[in-house]
Amino acid sequence: MITAAQVQPKDRPLFIGGAWRAGGSDEWLEVLNPADERTVGRHAVATPADLDEALEAAAAGFAAWRQTTPLQRSEVLRGAAALIRLRAETIARDLTCEQGKPLAQARMEVEGCARHFEWAAEEGRRAYGRVIPANQPGLMWTVTRHPIGPVAAFTPWNFPASQAAGKIGSALAAGCSMILKGPEDAPGGCVALAQALADAGLPAGVLNLVFGRPAEISAHLIASPIIRKVSFTGSVPVGKLLAQQAARHMKPCTMELGGHAPVLVFADIDPIEVAQTLVQGKFRNAGQVCISPTRFYVEAKVYDQLVEAFVAGAEKLVVGDGLDPRTEMGPLAHDRRLAAVEAAVAGAVEAGAQVRTGGERLGNRGYFYRPTVLTDTPETAPILHEEPFGPIAILAPFTDREEAMARANGTAYGLAAYAFTRSQETAAWLGRNLEAGMVGLNTFAVGGPEAPFGGVKESGYGREGGMEGIDAYLTPRVIAHLPI
Repeated sequence: MITAAQVQPKDRPLFIGGAWRAGGSDEWLEVLNPADERTVGRHAVATPADLDEALEAAAAGFAAWRQTTPLQRSEVLRGAAALIRLRAETIARDLTCEQGKPLAQARMEVEGCARHFEWAAEEGRRAYGRVIPANQPGLMWTVTRHPIGPVAAFTPWNFPASQAAGKIGSALAAGCSMILKGPEDAPGGCVALAQALADAGLPAGVLNLVFGRPAEISAHLIASPIIRKVSFTGSVPVGKLLAQQAARHMKPCTMELGGHAPVLVFADIDPIEVAQTLVQGKFRNAGQVCISPTRFYVEAKVYDQLVEAFVAGAEKLVVGDGLDPRTEMGPLAHDRRLAAVEAAVAGAVEAGAQVRTGGERLGNRGYFYRPTVLTDTPETAPILHEEPFGPIAILAPFTDREEAMARANGTAYGLAAYAFTRSQETAAWLGRNLEAGMVGLNTFAVGGPEAPFGGVKESGYGREGGMEGIDAYLTPRVIAHLPI
């Protein structure tokens, strides 16, 4: 087994106009392993001049790429997917060292990148137009769909590779070019994607990758007249800021923002069996998942049994370095997240919540936090209305399903929602009434390249994945033709 101490530091440069290079100032910032706080690499820092070069490259790349056929684009994406699979073990280890998740989960993320590219490769070949019956003799209306233009995309650190792959795949399949601002805390996944695409024959300038100071990069790129669309995945406050910047220039956005997913558990299920599913879903990637289940409303008849089984399952989880094959939950991604989780739990306890297990940092090196279960949390507690984004589960009983639904829908978020029941009538009622862009009934598997991914309310707008993911990068054009 390779340990974190044996990992050699790696440079993560900029990729502009088909070339890897340092930033203009030759400034580099460290990348730390969240399991032991060792330096595992460094990333380049883009200057305004570097960003201007990336913009020029994206404009030139778009001019050429938009003229290629969907089949040509498909071949590049499929070639990159094959290379990603060949390099999967190296990419996965880099993800674990930079972000912290267990290696098995990192491998799944890498496979997801290949699947995103393959789906986009095929769906891009089906971006059909249509003919509209005209309202006067001899007139013909046709609708064609065209790539919207160069895209500025911003991706997060919790899924450093797959979040980028979803945006890149759809944009490239549609014929757009892109400047991607990858996550500085975990830059390796984006570097691997860009290299795979370049090796698969993607022309220079179609994809450009930058790192640096996020606020400076976003402001510079969004204001440029070259950029025609903005795509962002991240927190609600940052998403609102970027949406405001884009609105000043009338640029469309895809905003995939935070979540605070409720889970309704009904008494017609086996509480012991379901508890194990809930534990696995909750503590995946240490709860650092935008669609992570966080608020568990359990029917009173099975509440005590489920809490007991849930707590036992959380306490059995092996927490440790993601490179250790025994590890089931890794560290939080960085010290900022550790501090935020500690503050969230402290605030809940101050409001009256009971800590049934966890509630404390694990060790004094690395950013480990014990899997935590809270009960008796007042509805007024901040943690029930602010995304915890960590290994925290909040359990509460209910007796009336309408009341439970009101509590489930009672936040500003609307990304994902879940429920567990054997009743078809209850399942249909849940599907009609849960306010979320994605609803999982007896499953947490609501995301994938084939299905639209996104939310409602303050969880954002627009969708990634499925046919909607390609649509986001295409604009319709009506052509009215009347022969003279």
